[in-house]
Amino acid sequence: MVSSEDPKAQVRTAPKPRGRPRSFDRATALEKALLAFWEHGYEATSVSDLTRVMDIGAPSLYAAFGDKRSLFEEVVREYGVKYGSFGDRALAEEPTARAAVERTLREAAVEYTDPAHPYGCLVVHAATNCSTPEVEQSLRERRNANIAAFESRIRVGIAAGELPAGADATALARHVGAIIQGMSQQARDGASREELEALAEIAMAIWPRT
Repeated sequence: MVSSEDPKAQVRTAPKPRGRPRSFDRATALEKALLAFWEHGYEATSVSDLTRVMDIGAPSLYAAFGDKRSLFEEVVREYGVKYGSFGDRALAEEPTARAAVERTLREAAVEYTDPAHPYGCLVVHAATNCSTPEVEQSLRERRNANIAAFESRIRVGIAAGELPAGADATALARHVGAIIQGMSQQARDGASREELEALAEIAMAIWPRT
């Protein structure tokens, strides 16, 4: 029997920790990726940029989100829910097409100039000079879907007598889309909230009335 005073008897070898990837908060990492893509666009944001801002390794990024394109698709969905849903809410909640459009433009002026995040709209700017056709097409479809939603609401307004019977729903919807996209670009170029709100007011001044 070994004496309890034998120093060798006091030694306990700690088990070696198993190799496990460092855990991270997925929602936080996704938000950081969203802000990076929003600020720099899809093409200019590399995987190394993403791992740096998300504070994770490439293996963790691929395991949690897939490749860069898959991550971007999830970012776009998250953006639509968290930052880009004001137009959908206006269309659903306002009693007339005019009120829905006016609210959308005014809220765009606020959202696009909010210093808490990059200026403008991710869906408008993220595929600029993009060499990945699928990404470019995906954002184009989202922009066109937004215009189609306005056109549908305008047609309902025409049928209800809110707008003149001869109003061109397609042209009006395209006009709304052009104003929104222009506001986004001007916000990126430094336009203030007040300047964009003035633009929205002018845009509504030409809205047809019954």
